[in-house]
Amino acid sequence: MSEPRKQPSALVKQLLEFGPLLVFLGVYLWMRDATVVLAGREYAGFVVAVIAFVPLQIASTITMRVLTGRLSRMQVVTLILVIVLGLGTVLFNDERVFKMKSTFIFGLFGILLFIGLWRGQSWLAFVLDQALPLDREGWMILTRRMAWFFIAFAAMNEVVWRNFSTDTYVLWDTFGQMAVMFVFLMGNYKLIEKHWIGER
Repeated sequence: MSEPRKQPSALVKQLLEFGPLLVFLGVYLWMRDATVVLAGREYAGFVVAVIAFVPLQIASTITMRVLTGRLSRMQVVTLILVIVLGLGTVLFNDERVFKMKSTFIFGLFGILLFIGLWRGQSWLAFVLDQALPLDREGWMILTRRMAWFFIAFAAMNEVVWRNFSTDTYVLWDTFGQMAVMFVFLMGNYKLIEKHWIGER
């Protein structure tokens, strides 16, 4: 029997997860007032930041797969949408395509979770691959809350990118979304604790 794969440290996981976002922020802040010519086309700083971000996100996801031996289905779907919307942003030279990234990602996840609930299933449990050992009741409650949260999150993204400056959107995309997600997860701590069936 092969030995279990050694898992990367928490620091490595955080760097792989947030590193591409921080590079995206850095490149945008550096290039936001500049125009770069690539293959005969002029690209604004935001699009240049996207060009830097997408390959890093691909490399980060592949590295995570190599180190951990697995990827969640949510990670795979997110990477696919990032690649598609990143390519669309570059091909159409339109930053609005990438700004809708969170709308598509969270809107899709919310709709899928509602479909699962309609069928009496928690697809969130399926997506997370037992990362959270909860009983069925806990999964159903958390899935319902998460579905509404994802839909609200997608709506928030639409409000931000359509009504605020690109600077504000970039801060929202890099830090704001993480903060909102953290608050949501902390708000469900008691639910998770109540329905936890794993080791304590």
